[in-house]
Amino acid sequence: MSRRVIFLIVLILLFILVGPVALAMDPDPTGASTGTSIDVPATHPGSPTIEELANTIGHNRVAINFVWTLIAGFMVMFMQAGFAMVETGLTRAKNVAHTMAMNFMIYSLGMLGFWICGFGFMFGGVGPFSTLGGFNGLNRELTMTLFGKPFGLIGLKGFFLNGSVYDVAIFTMFLFQMVFMDTAATIPTGAMAERWKFSSFMVFGFFISMITYPIFGNWVWGGGWLSQLGRNFGLGHGHVDFAGSSVVHMVGGVTSLAGAMILGPRIGKYHNGTVKVIPGHNIPMAVTGTFILAFGWFGFNAGSTLSGTDLRIGVIATNTMLASAAGALSATLYMWWKFGKPDPSMMANGMLAGLVAITAPCAFVNSLSAVIIGGIAGILVIGSVFFVDRNLKVDDPVGAISVHGVNGAWGCIALGLFADGRYGDGLNGVAGGVRGLFYGDPSQLVAQLTGVVTNLIFVFTLSYVFFKILDRVVGLRVDPISEVEGLDIPEMGVLGYLDVKMRKEEINYDEIVSVGKERYHEKN
Repeated sequence: MSRRVIFLIVLILLFILVGPVALAMDPDPTGASTGTSIDVPATHPGSPTIEELANTIGHNRVAINFVWTLIAGFMVMFMQAGFAMVETGLTRAKNVAHTMAMNFMIYSLGMLGFWICGFGFMFGGVGPFSTLGGFNGLNRELTMTLFGKPFGLIGLKGFFLNGSVYDVAIFTMFLFQMVFMDTAATIPTGAMAERWKFSSFMVFGFFISMITYPIFGNWVWGGGWLSQLGRNFGLGHGHVDFAGSSVVHMVGGVTSLAGAMILGPRIGKYHNGTVKVIPGHNIPMAVTGTFILAFGWFGFNAGSTLSGTDLRIGVIATNTMLASAAGALSATLYMWWKFGKPDPSMMANGMLAGLVAITAPCAFVNSLSAVIIGGIAGILVIGSVFFVDRNLKVDDPVGAISVHGVNGAWGCIALGLFADGRYGDGLNGVAGGVRGLFYGDPSQLVAQLTGVVTNLIFVFTLSYVFFKILDRVVGLRVDPISEVEGLDIPEMGVLGYLDVKMRKEEINYDEIVSVGKERYHEKN
């Protein structure tokens, strides 16, 4: 195929995706008509008409939802600072600039990837967002028929936020969903910290935001097949994930598992059958980052109503807070009992585990259930950290696989157990509130387990293949000398801390370099 033909094809595709599109239904890029039943009429010279009052009330109601959704999105965006501090604090000082840089750049990489096609793949066929005005521009889903039922697979509209979706509701939803995607994308930067080559990380940022996250997200939040398990097969309300235990956290955690397995452990982590603890350099930074994350989580969970007029936000926020406290306390007491001392890093991970676990069921459970869910998460994260570290021999410097992957799965299962039926009437097209096993609907638990297993198989397989290919083409890992001396200068060109002095590790320096060189040459 000649270069001219390829160039012509690219131009045609760009015109289709970005150019102006003739519409049967016009978007509302100014917001003037959003929330009104008819076009906003001219100001009445006398008393307002019933139509004018109705339009004003409708417009203001939607405006409240817009403001709430955007503020919640801004809070979730600030969580990126929390992740950067947690991950950097729990790793070594010689890699500060590198770890911070990954957490910083994933925001830009993920946003642009999501803008290019991630948002379209995820929400291109979702239909109208009723709380944001009801614009129905996202109306094209790739669907296949199995067992006589429609299975939504991927959205096909909204790429580049082009002219066909140039609407205030769509842009608001893009911002809110983009920061959720960014949370999933930043989780592997902790699990793969201290040895990940920055160039391959850059490629990964586009991959997860354009492919992995949006496809699974479509199946749960974009009207895809997992969300329709209730309507199609009578499994509760389908796979329900209110704010992202599976869509966000489990995607990030499972991706971390695949990446860390292929990347391999840090030099010196495992030696002669022993597991070496490599402590982080700044516990205050990690704990402060955890508090930032806990604050942003109120936007994460309560904001997922997409409605400031849905008063359930009070229950959601309180459940979120209670689960985080229970997770922190149970992790603290468990570490104290098992090892004789409470570990501040595990306190932080316990709180985060509680937050991850309550993310799916936060809108559907009562306060007692929230405490139970968070408390179990705090203990589960500790057991998982040691299992991954000692049994699987997967080196995860910050415990991301356990915090987000394992407790993301637990959060979805918890919904299938504890949902009390008080909320969710009509969700995913199913009448009645969402009920779990303990409140009379075992089929909801089946739907939740189906989503968890699907996530594990799909995300792990796709991520594993991607990282394998990336390792062959670009290379995942830095050279062993750079890894031992610190990644800040070799990868970033600057030191994170100017007064940090490089020192020999506890293991003999020559031995570490020898092992590292051998591993590096085997991989390359």
